Amino acid sequence: MNEDIQFILDSAKESMDAAIAHLEREFLKIRAGKASPAMLSSVLVDYYGSQTPLSQVANINTPDGRTLSVQPWEKSMLQEIEKAIMNANLGFNPMNNGDYVIINVPPLTEERRIQLTKQAKAEAEHAKVGVRSARQDANKEIKDLEVSEDLEKNATADVQELTDKYVTKIDNFLGLKEAEIMKV
Repeated sequence: MNEDIQFILDSAKESMDAAIAHLEREFLKIRAGKASPAMLSSVLVDYYGSQTPLSQVANINTPDGRTLSVQPWEKSMLQEIEKAIMNANLGFNPMNNGDYVIINVPPLTEERRIQLTKQAKAEAEHAKVGVRSARQDANKEIKDLEVSEDLEKNATADVQELTDKYVTKIDNFLGLKEAEIMKV
């Protein structure tokens, strides 16, 4: 029976790791002062009738800490890329110089920093919900095993310990991201 409990714990840990990985990807999209190609990861371009991620139709670079340059692989895509960046509602004002789309990343205002902090907190809360959901699933599976009461108690305590560890990890990530956002 111990193998079954270990399997449940391992699968709960896997689900919690997935929640953390998702949180890290979402935090990459939240900009904190410096320009990063990840800022444009949510931009979809109309590429011959289908919505395609920007990174699949252009090369995205950061020539300096405040500028993003997007070089399309086909020059005919310049207007589409520019339009897609505007429509993505990222607060950027792209400029087209005939070869590239250049985006100057403005410094963050205090108001925008607070808004981004709220967004980071919301993403952290989503990750916590994912971790708690994994805990709930694991506890339900343990209950369905029909093991001794002591074994069940110990297993649910292990699941709770794992949950607490991951919630603390999420809080630490959030603290680091908030510090990064609020740093002027």
